[in-house]
Amino acid sequence: MAKSKLVKANKKIAEGVVEGYKKIEEGAVGGFGRIADKFVDNFLTKDGESVEEAKVRLAEEQKEREVKSEAEREEREQKQKARKVGLDS
Repeated sequence: MAKSKLVKANKKIAEGVVEGYKKIEEGAVGGFGRIADKFVDNFLTKDGESVEEAKVRLAEEQKEREVKSEAEREEREQKQKARKVGLDS
């Protein structure tokens, strides 16, 4: 019987801890989202552009930079291989 009381108490404590953690997590994530939206609104939007439109535009620009960077990396690797082949000959 004593064990069942301890198990119930531990379960209740665990539930309280998890519930508290979720509240903190939601507050932190929500706060970050509001701050990020405000930053985008103040510094990254163009004339007449909404925050959502700016985020989409920024994501597209980032994707373009990543593709370009990958292409440049592959080009450098090919040049290095070509130089290595030339040195090995």
